[in-house]
Amino acid sequence: LQRAYGRPGHFNRLEKTLVWSHWLWFLVPHGTVLYVLARHPDRFGRTAAHIYGTFDLGLIGYWAVPTAPPWYAAERGLMDDGELPAVRRMMVEYGEQFWKSGWQPLYGVLGGNPLAAMPSLHFALSVMAARMLAETGPVAGALGVAYTATLGVALVYLGEHYVIDLLAGLAVTEAVRRGAPHVAPALQAVSRSVQALEAAARP
Repeated sequence: LQRAYGRPGHFNRLEKTLVWSHWLWFLVPHGTVLYVLARHPDRFGRTAAHIYGTFDLGLIGYWAVPTAPPWYAAERGLMDDGELPAVRRMMVEYGEQFWKSGWQPLYGVLGGNPLAAMPSLHFALSVMAARMLAETGPVAGALGVAYTATLGVALVYLGEHYVIDLLAGLAVTEAVRRGAPHVAPALQAVSRSVQALEAAARP
């Protein structure tokens, strides 16, 4: 995709949009939870549990099977087929161009773990956020779906993830959604136990 539609050192409007959709992801999971808390407080517990359950399960995948994303594999020469560039990390290229001297400090905070690609938590959490937003109404749901679709394209086009990473993220989302009713009673029992301990510890 990059070779077919991109040009090193140049970013068209679509590519800029894709980069920004990737950057804005950091606001999406927490922003969804805050939106539900403010507009639909009766759904807050369910929304928070689903979104952060997805995050936690995805982290287990990172720890169990560390996996390099396309840009990292290319950087290490593992995707070299004689044609350059193998895969560009366009987010970094555009970040250096847009943020200039501010990019390195910013990237130092948001750069993340280069061996945390499978499953794609970016995609998994966006899918779950879209599902939770859809439960609050059609407009919020449509915005969530539109963002998730844009991000899915961005993650692959920008060299951040393989398609299989996104599919694994989708599987995590579905596992949490389908499993939630079955584990909810046990989690509620743990919550009650913790609350009892807190009450007993108060003077």
